[in-house]
Amino acid sequence: MNLPNKITISRIMMIPVFMILLLAPIDLGTVGMLDATIPIPHLIAALIFIVAASTDWLDGYYARKHNLVTNLGKFLDPLADKLLITAALICLVELQFLAAWIAIVIVSREFAVTGVRLVAAADGSVIAASPLGKLKTVFQIIAVSALLLHNLPFEWIGFPFATIMIWLAAIMTIVSGWDYFAKNKHILLKSE
Repeated sequence: MNLPNKITISRIMMIPVFMILLLAPIDLGTVGMLDATIPIPHLIAALIFIVAASTDWLDGYYARKHNLVTNLGKFLDPLADKLLITAALICLVELQFLAAWIAIVIVSREFAVTGVRLVAAADGSVIAASPLGKLKTVFQIIAVSALLLHNLPFEWIGFPFATIMIWLAAIMTIVSGWDYFAKNKHILLKSE
């Protein structure tokens, strides 16, 4: 197993640790200032999420630079991304930091896109990620990170950064999904 695939697997292995820290009733105190604080387990979970999300760029870069792209990597990398984002969204809904319908929109788009990719793969086609899809991922990671961090440091000045980012992530999810299906409708029509 090559290094990029090991990095991807490490991202998957971080997910349960992230979830335990976020959801388990562990009281290690809080950090922050003024009236804006964050429980220490939530802060650690947020940092794990940020590190895990960052490895997505790292494994892809390393695989392309050193010609280490494999079929296993092509399968694991998007799976790891979807597992990480889905786990975070479900945890945020559980913690009542995120409306369930936003999580449903984001997760539904990911399942739908995966379905089209599977249909394309059955015909021997590979659908590359689009620039809009990559931008959507950036918005999702920033939004989820901001929610996990309880909108800190922006909470100190009363700026709703996390709320703005989750709305932008939802909008980008819808727009990139629409673009994805418009550009690939021939795959679905061909498979009828």
